[in-house]
Amino acid sequence: MKGSVGYKIRGLTGRALGLNRTQCLALAVPLALASCTDIQNATDKAGRDAAKTIMPEALAIYFPQVPKELYTPFTNCVVDFATASEVQTLASDAVIGIDQATADTIRQILARPDTQNCLQQAAPDAAATLG
Repeated sequence: MKGSVGYKIRGLTGRALGLNRTQCLALAVPLALASCTDIQNATDKAGRDAAKTIMPEALAIYFPQVPKELYTPFTNCVVDFATASEVQTLASDAVIGIDQATADTIRQILARPDTQNCLQQAAPDAAATLG
């Protein structure tokens, strides 16, 4: 057919499905956005996993009052309630090493009510260690 254009979505042609170009695009956009969300979630998880690797050392050096048995709840609560920017900072510290700026970032996250609530639920004795 002259002037006929087929549109493909994952191996299926739009014409074979009886779809016009607009309908094909309407189907393709949500698929692309879903892929972007998956990538964003995977990136966030990777950053949070990297951030968790520096927490035991940071707690040992800059928060010596935190007992070793509370490292896991502290780590999880801090990383879970860190903003994307803070996660990025902590994750980069996994590569370049921790310093006072790392401790300051952790301290800011620990000061938040949501982080305090998380610690209280995860380990009731945890909040008292920061007092």
